[in-house]
Amino acid sequence: MATVKDACRHLRSKNAGPFWVTIDLFFKDYATFEKYAHSPALGADVFAKLYGTDASLVRHYPVPSLHMVKISYPRPRAQGGELERDMHCGQQYVRLLGIELD
Repeated sequence: MATVKDACRHLRSKNAGPFWVTIDLFFKDYATFEKYAHSPALGADVFAKLYGTDASLVRHYPVPSLHMVKISYPRPRAQGGELERDMHCGQQYVRLLGIELD
């Protein structure tokens, strides 16, 4: 069974402003992008569970020309708050690495 780590050549997560996080999944090639870009394993419900956000607010933006998907979700707390553990959200993608796509 393929995981996100197997299917993607690069992943990154970053701030999308003080209230949002964005995760970019760059698939290995167009065929892999086509196969997994709309996988339920990358759906809003999965992001809601993994990141403690409201599934109705998760945004999914496929970019076929780059073989990538951009997924954005609201942060549970504003950037820089007292309980902040990853201010720039650079490590948020790690939770996705083992997600099975098939």
